[in-house]
Amino acid sequence: MDTPTDPVARLETELGLLLRRARASAERLARAVHPDLEPSAYPLLAWIAREPDIRASELAEHIGVGRGTMSRQLGRLEQLGLIERRPDPEDSRGQLIRVTEEGGRRVAAARTARRAYLGRVLEEWTPDERGALADQLHRLNESLATTSRTPTDP
Repeated sequence: MDTPTDPVARLETELGLLLRRARASAERLARAVHPDLEPSAYPLLAWIAREPDIRASELAEHIGVGRGTMSRQLGRLEQLGLIERRPDPEDSRGQLIRVTEEGGRRVAAARTARRAYLGRVLEEWTPDERGALADQLHRLNESLATTSRTPTDP
């Protein structure tokens, strides 16, 4: 396969490969947290662990899904005993969501395993190279979050 010389084309190719690999590993990661956890629910669970007492509307906005999808995913996480909801003291109609003790333990174990794996993958990279990659990925994510998309964009 020819490697394109256009940096945007190269980026598209490399991101595509990275995303395919990430999807493949997401299923393994989700199963490590709970055998019945859907791969798409792991990032949601990890975010709840980072942001305890978050509202479902904030989660839906962060993840980029609708309320119905969010409600179904949260219901499933609750059924699995990984999250709990409590009334929002500032809004009687709202609920605050946090991971359960067991959910937190499982997310922490998965995060530790994932970071150990990434450490092995990047062990020949210098700390500066690792930092530069993290900085550039952060910058890309910020740009993706702030750039509006047209209906014809993928």
